[in-house]
Amino acid sequence: MFIISSYLNSFRQYERIRCFKERKLLKGTTKATKKTKELISVLEEKDYSHIMWWKERMQMCKKPSSIQLIKRLAYSNLLGVDVNLKSGSLKEGTLNWEILQFKSRFPREVLLCRVGDFYEAIGIDACILVEHAGLNPFGGLRSDSIPRAGCPVVNLRQTLDDLTRNGYSVCIVEEVQGPTQARSRKSRFISGHAHPGSPYVFGLVGDDHDLDFPEPMPVVGVSRSAKGYCIISVLETMKTYSAEDGLTEEALVTKLRTCRYHHLLLHRSLKQNSSGTCRWGEFGEGGLLWGECNTRHFEWFEGNPVDELLFKVKELYGLDDEVTFRNVTVASENRPRPLHLGTATQIGAISTEGIPCLLKVLLPPNCTGLPVLYVRDLLLNPPAYAIASTIQAICKLMSNVTCSIPEFTCVPSAKLVKLLELREANHIEFCKIKSVVDEILQMYRNSELNDILKLLMDPTWVATGLKIDFETLVNECEWVSQRIGEMISLDGESDQKISSYPDIPSDFFEEMESSWKGRVKRIHLEEAFADVEKAAENLYLSVTEDFLPIISRIKASTAPLGGPKGEILYAKEHGAVWFKGRRFVPSVWGGTHGEEQIKQLKPAIDSKGRKVGEEWFTTMKVEAALARYHEAGAKAKARVLELLRGLSAELQAKINILVFASMLLVIAKALFAHVSEGRRRKWVFPTLTQFHRSEELEQLDEAEGMKITGLSPYWFDAAQGSAVQNTVDMQSLFLLTGPNGGGKSSLLRSICAAALLGICGFMVPAESASIPNFDSIMLHVKSYDSPADGKSSFQIEMSEIRSIITGATSRSLVLVDEICRGTETAKGTCIAGSIIETLDTISCLGIVSTHLHDIFTLPLATKNTVNKAMGTEYIDGQTKPTWKLIDGICKESLAFETAQREGVPDKIIQRAEELYLLAYSKDSVSRKKDAKDPNKIYGQLGGIQKKVITPTFESMDRMEILRKEVESAVTIICQKKLIELYKKKNISELATVNCVLIAAREQPPPSTIGASSVYVILRPDKKLYVGETDDLEGRVRAHRLKEGMRSASFLYFLVPGKSMACELETLLINQLPTRGFQLTNVADGNHRNFGTSNLSLESVIVHR
Repeated sequence: MFIISSYLNSFRQYERIRCFKERKLLKGTTKATKKTKELISVLEEKDYSHIMWWKERMQMCKKPSSIQLIKRLAYSNLLGVDVNLKSGSLKEGTLNWEILQFKSRFPREVLLCRVGDFYEAIGIDACILVEHAGLNPFGGLRSDSIPRAGCPVVNLRQTLDDLTRNGYSVCIVEEVQGPTQARSRKSRFISGHAHPGSPYVFGLVGDDHDLDFPEPMPVVGVSRSAKGYCIISVLETMKTYSAEDGLTEEALVTKLRTCRYHHLLLHRSLKQNSSGTCRWGEFGEGGLLWGECNTRHFEWFEGNPVDELLFKVKELYGLDDEVTFRNVTVASENRPRPLHLGTATQIGAISTEGIPCLLKVLLPPNCTGLPVLYVRDLLLNPPAYAIASTIQAICKLMSNVTCSIPEFTCVPSAKLVKLLELREANHIEFCKIKSVVDEILQMYRNSELNDILKLLMDPTWVATGLKIDFETLVNECEWVSQRIGEMISLDGESDQKISSYPDIPSDFFEEMESSWKGRVKRIHLEEAFADVEKAAENLYLSVTEDFLPIISRIKASTAPLGGPKGEILYAKEHGAVWFKGRRFVPSVWGGTHGEEQIKQLKPAIDSKGRKVGEEWFTTMKVEAALARYHEAGAKAKARVLELLRGLSAELQAKINILVFASMLLVIAKALFAHVSEGRRRKWVFPTLTQFHRSEELEQLDEAEGMKITGLSPYWFDAAQGSAVQNTVDMQSLFLLTGPNGGGKSSLLRSICAAALLGICGFMVPAESASIPNFDSIMLHVKSYDSPADGKSSFQIEMSEIRSIITGATSRSLVLVDEICRGTETAKGTCIAGSIIETLDTISCLGIVSTHLHDIFTLPLATKNTVNKAMGTEYIDGQTKPTWKLIDGICKESLAFETAQREGVPDKIIQRAEELYLLAYSKDSVSRKKDAKDPNKIYGQLGGIQKKVITPTFESMDRMEILRKEVESAVTIICQKKLIELYKKKNISELATVNCVLIAAREQPPPSTIGASSVYVILRPDKKLYVGETDDLEGRVRAHRLKEGMRSASFLYFLVPGKSMACELETLLINQLPTRGFQLTNVADGNHRNFGTSNLSLESVIVHR
């Protein structure tokens, strides 16, 4: 009955829409053919779903002003305009009718139409602006007119940000600029779209600033197949899609939780669950996914998941049917399964309150943006063994690099694709693209970096889905670099100076010419430059001839402190240079020098022919000269934009190369940053091994277990000596016991993080490690109840345990903390025992920790499980944890001590002890005896923590000469000093001075971390600065942040120890000026005792 009622309501709504349209048609003609009626009916049926879609969104509005506007809507057309209200006409030829035509092309986008100095919206779109962009409706809340709202042109970007942040797509309609005939409406066109994750870029080609691109937001579809759950991700900007099948429910929820998507569509196959009902999520499996999706807006779809989702995307973005999407899915065979949500949150791979963030310790604080996203994605979706081995090989090479490295320019791939596709890339973006390809070529031409570049090809293929040959990459990068270099005006070129003439305000020429000069090389614009220069000179002559005599006449005839005044000023809002006379009336001046020019003056008028005040004057000749100058400038700017758009068209053919190159640099930057931070933290590269045994074998071979020596919690900085280290030699399942606060959870998190880092190819927080290539890593720490889903914490724990057991194999790592903690002890102990037996049968590696000590009295049928404990020691009559992993069983919980430490009243603790003695006196006596035997239940703390030791084009040749001279002088001065110290036996072995150059846009290699060095800055003004440091990367970064130092280059060499570095620094400060070099920090050497005497350059052996 409910279904029939809903159908009747929908049919009546449809009939009202259809009848309304038919009345509109019959107004203009008394006869309508049957064919026309059928066509209109089909169109209305197509529009119906869109109108209902907008109606749902109107029902979500909450602002009082929005609600008042919604009451005036009529859901009889895509705009929601009520034709019976004021300004509601949809007659052909009206602005509303024109807006409706644009809206019909993109029915699910908010439409903003340029009208003069505003972008306006009507009907439904106006309500959206008021609700989500904080705009006020035009005309207030008058009930007799249709809803209208808008924003000034200057606020468009903010309005678009507000709408896209709330999940809406926006279609922007621009006016054709320029003069129009009287009584004629300006032509309009769709200039572009703004989507969540894809900003509006129209006009960017002519701007002199860059545009930040957010992370692209895909349309996501979820379905179910025989392999498991499937997630399909479609990126409209990139015109790509990927489909990942065989996911567990937990892995799928992790992906949804970490993915900022534009739209979510759920396939009807999800309703077919194991319970045999259509109400998926209510019974067991599917509940976690339902809980994740139920709080978000989604739509159902059916049919072939990939084909239907692509169809939906084309419909959503208004794309033609001919548009194709490239499949970038990388085969997932032999790849570890994605992390479960619980695993990802409990080790901080997904930011979680109270959990140390793994990403923050993997990378230094100054590494942000795209490299962080790449590392996060790698942790959540571990790579195959071959890729992980390659990443580790890359990191090892990076760790030993001695040459300077590029800055690694990171440009979002979506930004490249959109700007080049829409021909909106400006000169700034082309300079960035050139930096990308030049850095690829720099790595190719450097012997140390070339090997790294070759190894980066495979990880980049996995990240982009693009398979590109190495030689092809290099050749295409050379072509792109050369082509941009031929077209774009690069930094340092000074052949496009702004015009400058006396008596004409400089800001006039600056504003008129800065919008096109300095973008394209002058060789492509010689004719345009000549025209502009000639027009500027003609303007200067006109101003000089017509205005200067008047100014001279006024100055000669008036008192200095009063009377009329005249001056030549730039009228910025009108783009003109005019004469401004204060208290000046031309008609009263005559019979003197300047009279002829005064008679030629006329009031200045604006572009609409209106007089501009009483003080602004011009002449016919000046106006003609201004018109010629503006015309020449407009032609030059148009030519510049034409050349830039032409270059975009050329580079679009190379878009796959550019996307591949940009992603390669993102990966390179991420890995270099990781290696730098790993070296600083004293982490190591593990040995990554493969499983070779068959599933039938019951136990791992010795070589296929996991052994981690000196394991530290990843959130502790081992370089600062603050962590207790453990050795984990795991050949089977561990059953772990230990006291509260004894380190069980920390150990499980540490092992999980180390194993995950190892199978991703990263460094691990240990002294040494051998890690198998696990097919999955699963960590369960604790569960909370979910009242919204009607589930207790024990229900959620059992749901996660079910997922772990069904997904575990003999190649898995399973870590479960405090199993069955949420139910009564007896049955919880038996469930825990059965789970341990199951994991033992599977023969996976892992740890199950517990406080259920009765589990040791159960007759468990286990073959491989080993008992381990977190140690304690008995000191001054108290049992304290050592946080060390040992063999055996620990039944001491330290529960009373923990409660007392957390401030529980002594009275409560004393009573608890009494009750404990009454109920468990027998066990208590035996436990106290065991506690006095340290060899039984704890191990000694071990390990002593180590302390961490902590150009322009014109002047390029001169800078190169200066560099060579400085390098030679530094080498001679310092090498002689080192030889003297060696002969005096002040140093044990002779050190060699090897100067390394860090050019502009380069940075020091990771091998400098923790090492003492002396450096010399070659400043752009040819002066030098000498310094020493133990943190060369940080010092270089700090110097380059200073004004004018962005392009400074550095020479540095490593020395054995900080005292030696200080001595050589002072020596250079005092000696380099005697060689003719200018230093900016000469005063730094005044308080030192070293290097004040001159050195003879004879008989000095230079070691290179």
